[in-house]
Order: sequence, then structure tokens, then C-alpha cells
Amino acid sequence: MVADVGDSSQLSQSAAAIDLAAEALVRIWTGPQNAPGVPVPATQLRVLFVVEQSGAINLSGLANELGALLSSASRLCDRLEAAGLIVRESGQQSRREIAIRLSPDGEALLDRVRRERQEQITKVLAQMPVGARQALLTGLTEFQNAAGAQSRPGTPGSEQSFSMPA
Repeated sequence: MVADVGDSSQLSQSAAAIDLAAEALVRIWTGPQNAPGVPVPATQLRVLFVVEQSGAINLSGLANELGALLSSASRLCDRLEAAGLIVRESGQQSRREIAIRLSPDGEALLDRVRRERQEQITKVLAQMPVGARQALLTGLTEFQNAAGAQSRPGTPGSEQSFSMPA
């Protein structure tokens, strides 16, 4: 069901306001990954998040997820393996295939980055009135559902939603 979206001027104003809010969120979001204690640049950190999401992934799958050349993905993995953040193992279905997994140090790094992000977001949320926080969560859920439906034509939006503790 599509809600009444109003006129195009109202949509443009909403888009501009969301753009500004997104810039603030991106600053908070990228802060921990650019902190001095994070041993890898943002590009390599993105590889770690992709590997984490997959559980295990082969090099061609990783390159595809990153939108990168196979050789570029391979070099990124070389650096991450040297830093002790990923491990490469023989695949379970084929010994010729190499599976890339997070090492315990890689998992710990992502946990720390995620925890620091959440701490920063919590500080901002604490400055907002409760009603505004709830409205934000409702709006983000609806935005996520609409964006999911737009990226997958013909399929319903994501069923995952944000919730606010009581």
C-alpha cells in the first residue's frame, strides 16, 4: 500500500531533509572505522563485513559482492590475511575452491566497530525526545521497506523492522 505522497515540492523538501540527516548519520557511522585503533582502511573493513555476512565466501563471490575485479579482491584478501583478520581454507565442496572466513581477530574488530557505532548513535538518540525517537524508528522501518521493494521489483519489502525497547 502506498501512502499519499503529497506534491513534488513536499517530496523534494523531504528528500533534502533526509539527505542532510543521512550526512550526519554517515559521519557517525564512519567515525569508528576511521579511528586510530582500527588497523585497516574502510575498503578492507567493507570486505570484512561482506565476509561476515556470508559466513564463508569464495574469491569470485567476494569480488562480485564488492563490484571489484577478481585481482583487486585477491589483493585485499592478501592484506587482510597478513593482518590476521581473515583466513583462507579449502572449500567444503571442492578442495580447489578457497573459502574466505573471518579470523577471531577479524570478528573482534567488527564487534568493536559495531559497538562504537552503536555508542555514538545512542548518544545522539539520547538527545532526542522519546516521541521523536519512536517516529524516527517508524520512519526508518517504512523507508527500509520501500527501498527494499524498489530494489526488488515485484517482491514485497523486507519484513525486518526496527523496534524500540519499552
